[in-house]
Amino acid sequence: MPSEETEVVVVGAGQAGVAMSEHLGAHGVPHLVLERHRIAERWRAERWDSLVANGPAWHDRFPGLEFDVAPDSFASKEQVADYFAAYAEKIGAPVRCGVEVTSVRRHTGRPGFRVETSEGSVDARFVVAATGPFQRPVIPPVVPDGAVPVQIHSSGYRNPEQLPEGAVLVVGAGSSGVQIADELRRSGRRVFLSVGPHDRPPRRYRGRDFCWWLGVLGIWDAETPPRGAEHVTIAVSGARGGHTVDFRALAGAGIELVGMTASYDEGVLRFAPDLATNIERGDAKYLAFLRAADAYVERNGLGLPEEPAAHVLGPVPDRVSSPLLELDLADAGVASIVWATGYATDYGWLEVDAFDENGRPDQRRGVSREPGVYFLGLPWLSRRGSSFIWGVWHDARYVADHIAIQRGYLAYGTTDRTGAAPAAAQN
Repeated sequence: MPSEETEVVVVGAGQAGVAMSEHLGAHGVPHLVLERHRIAERWRAERWDSLVANGPAWHDRFPGLEFDVAPDSFASKEQVADYFAAYAEKIGAPVRCGVEVTSVRRHTGRPGFRVETSEGSVDARFVVAATGPFQRPVIPPVVPDGAVPVQIHSSGYRNPEQLPEGAVLVVGAGSSGVQIADELRRSGRRVFLSVGPHDRPPRRYRGRDFCWWLGVLGIWDAETPPRGAEHVTIAVSGARGGHTVDFRALAGAGIELVGMTASYDEGVLRFAPDLATNIERGDAKYLAFLRAADAYVERNGLGLPEEPAAHVLGPVPDRVSSPLLELDLADAGVASIVWATGYATDYGWLEVDAFDENGRPDQRRGVSREPGVYFLGLPWLSRRGSSFIWGVWHDARYVADHIAIQRGYLAYGTTDRTGAAPAAAQN
């Protein structure tokens, strides 16, 4: 069976793949977007029922289409998935759903790659890995199977009714862990929340969402993460109209805070004695954010209302200053553990020399060290905003420009029957 041919194969039809298709289309570059499920499937199938976007609708979108919700509201996960499906239709993206890419190998003796899929093979000059950062859920090997009735990753959590009766330990205090813990507590569960290092910006300050502040303060455009901050979680919530995550308030509402989950032995889970330190450092970053915002307002003479109450943190709960270091899971009635512990990438299908000694993509702004292979949608691909909806759109434009330029070089010296240079050479 002969192989199909195209210029670019884009693997993945989430936000990165759809953005990539838009920019390749603008350059007139023939391409295919291959998606093993549906467009933006992870938003539909790998998120809990009540999830909403963490950024307001006016901000977390592509330039070419607005969400059909109020600009300052937070779109539901289904609305986000529907948005990308509608966007793909709007731009005429050549997406093929239900097609899984099983391998990509460089041709021998000629340019390009052979892309093997569940529906046959495709020959392409360029390949863009647009599968994003949320590929393989990570559950640390701390608690053995069978120690509690249920252990699931946050990607498998849907709602409180899914879990057996009893208390729940949520491990991880980024946006996912905090929102899941709060939902479980509101359902009447006893909840323990394991808190590690984190940032917790204000949801809104002086009448502006924190996404706006990150923009005007230049934080979205930071090109290099602070030392040690490549994977530090951000605790912010769009739930119930959006609110600032406050661990004091969570403790006051009945969630039992503990430090990082450290080890397990014969039914007893042990936590690091770092709870107070983690919260203190999160508080320090929060207050520094407010001071930077105040300085911006003063420097630019803006008439934004002052908000002195935001600087008042209140007393530290006793459970923070004297944290629980051990938890007998049976005695506490813990029947479930939800691991909100992030994801790892999985590029086992990409059989090319595009990775460093640790197996991570070796790339600069999405251009890999393997000529013709590109990455898109990863955190810090070019800046802090790279893995966010709006950020990936701008990164995709850079990658598409790079591909168009390379096509021009490759077309040098060739002509069609009329004697005109190919379109790629004219871009």
